[in-house]
Amino acid sequence: MQEQSCGRNDIVSASFSIHPMSDDFIDIILGALEEVDTSNVWSKTDDVSTSVRGTSAHVFDVTKALFMHAAKTGKHVAFQATYSCGCPGGSCEDANLEVGDIPVNNEKIKDTKQYVAAKFSLYPLGGGNYMDLIYQQIEAMKAFVTVSSAPLATRLEGEAIQVFNGLEKVFNATVEGGSSHNVMTVSISANSPSHN
Repeated sequence: MQEQSCGRNDIVSASFSIHPMSDDFIDIILGALEEVDTSNVWSKTDDVSTSVRGTSAHVFDVTKALFMHAAKTGKHVAFQATYSCGCPGGSCEDANLEVGDIPVNNEKIKDTKQYVAAKFSLYPLGGGNYMDLIYQQIEAMKAFVTVSSAPLATRLEGEAIQVFNGLEKVFNATVEGGSSHNVMTVSISANSPSHN
């Protein structure tokens, strides 16, 4: 059955995977899921990834909290996500827009210290001067973390909370910039043995 088409800019979707580099990866993932309140988003998990859908505030709240709870184990954890808004082939089904914008997982994670390295790419689709918009948002990330260039992406280094806060801010600013369909890809690594 094909899902209902939706191009609304008030509904954000994310498809993500968390990969703990540990023999007890199942316990790490399930433990993170037990810690996180997902009641304000629609979610579905399959054998490749988990998808969540709802308001921007709650989609970023859930993905940030899941990553933070997995990373606090001290094991090397990799996180891959694609965030999308306004996709004409997306779905509006089950997106709960009546829950307000207060992130329900913030209290548990707001004081967590966790260094991460990350890369992100923005794709404002359906707009005009998209490179100007991308450069503006890369510049905006500098208020949150250390920013440098990387092949096919922009590299970020700093506290995980700040990385996610910055990603949420620049994604929302890209949506508000007028593109009809916006996509952001993110890769985040915590507790990597290659970090000096």
